[in-house]
Amino acid sequence: MSMSVVGLFAGIALAFAGYFGGFGAFLLVAALGAIGFVAGRFLDGELEPGDLFRPRHRGR
Repeated sequence: MSMSVVGLFAGIALAFAGYFGGFGAFLLVAALGAIGFVAGRFLDGELEPGDLFRPRHRGR
């Protein structure tokens, strides 16, 4: 499945949450979606645990 289709489904889910549950439900769905995205990146091996806590290197 392409990333544009995944983005489409995420947008539809957020729209339903916002319409039927209000702004609080919208924020909850967005936060849980972000957590799921990061967890999926960990499971795919595209992200290491240290990547979130290590400072970024500057171009000096």
